[in-house]
Amino acid sequence: MNENGFFGKWGGAYIPEILHETFEQLKTGYKKAKEDPSFWKEYESLMQSYSCRPTPLTYAENLTRHFGGAQIYIKREDLNHTGAHKANNVIGQGLLVRKMGKKRVIAETGAGQHGMATATMAAKFGFDCTVYMGEVDVKRQRPNVFWMEKMGAKVVPVKDGSRTLKDAINEAFRDWVTNVDTTHYVFGTACGPAPFPEMVSWFQSIIGREAKEQIERIHGKLPARVYACVGGGSNAMGIFQGFLEHEEVELVGVEAGGKGIDSGLHASRLCGHDATPGVAQGYKTMFLQDSDGQMLETHSVAAGLDYVGVSPILADLCERKRVRFAAATDQEVMEALDLTMKKEGIIPALESTHAFVQAFKEASSLPPDQAIIINQSGRGDKDIFTIAHAFNDPSWQEFIISRAREYGI
Repeated sequence: MNENGFFGKWGGAYIPEILHETFEQLKTGYKKAKEDPSFWKEYESLMQSYSCRPTPLTYAENLTRHFGGAQIYIKREDLNHTGAHKANNVIGQGLLVRKMGKKRVIAETGAGQHGMATATMAAKFGFDCTVYMGEVDVKRQRPNVFWMEKMGAKVVPVKDGSRTLKDAINEAFRDWVTNVDTTHYVFGTACGPAPFPEMVSWFQSIIGREAKEQIERIHGKLPARVYACVGGGSNAMGIFQGFLEHEEVELVGVEAGGKGIDSGLHASRLCGHDATPGVAQGYKTMFLQDSDGQMLETHSVAAGLDYVGVSPILADLCERKRVRFAAATDQEVMEALDLTMKKEGIIPALESTHAFVQAFKEASSLPPDQAIIINQSGRGDKDIFTIAHAFNDPSWQEFIISRAREYGI
């Protein structure tokens, strides 16, 4: 990142005047933290005692045997506290907020995992917390909404636009502009105005640092490929950073193919053909937008990938051909989820399962002495309503009907 917050031609900080002082304070606080070895030590210590780090690198023996190619390893961010990689970022930002002396945090959330993590962090650090969530996502991620509220967070359903993640981000920025003195916006992914993309990536780099050490110790050498799903890009940036400097390791980001790249019902920015360069939500990247710059509707079975933009860091890495991008359709995701559960007894989140799809497509093309890593960014418990509906499970339908009767519906 250069001094203006750009990664190549992507990124920057396109912010209103009222936020300039707040961003300068944030940049100063972040720079001090990054240059202070004791800050990272405090962060790592807290993640170990509070969030069960390091997360394991699991050898998927049955899937490896099933595909008959490369050795398949799964980085288990689902075992992180709150069930996803999101805790890595919010705990780090929470430490910064405490040093800045602010007492209130706000956040956006799509799948609910970032909102859940922020509510957890706020409860631990004693902050007031408001989470903005698209009305559509509030309905399809109700379990996470329930837990956020029980931990004391105020969850605000956003009814504007497509009522998904991009609209939640817009509302969070509106809140921040009017409450800059007391409030910090805990941005959830490696997007937004600088320094958020770099800062979020820095906290998430704990994934890649661990994964590199683990695979070298277990497998004896670096993996041939590393796979991660890509919504905004925080989990991908997290694990990719452990291997970016090693050109022999191919990095593969997997976006939401939805109903198909050619259907218009997807959220693929870097491997599709519907995205164009643009500036929105404080930064420049590839956005799904029309010729007038109006954001397009997106679709994914996974709420956390249902976003119109993408990390400017990943846009740069794509342009430099350091990261290869693919897309997984909703149908492929459900098939990969079913296979993973039945072969390994592991339930990846729908977002994470996108990475499994592409890894499964390619595993058999690699020799057995090679290894691949799939970043399981979260667990699928939160998706039980969506998954059961997608599988058209009759016993689940009976359960929902019976509970509805109990509520007099």
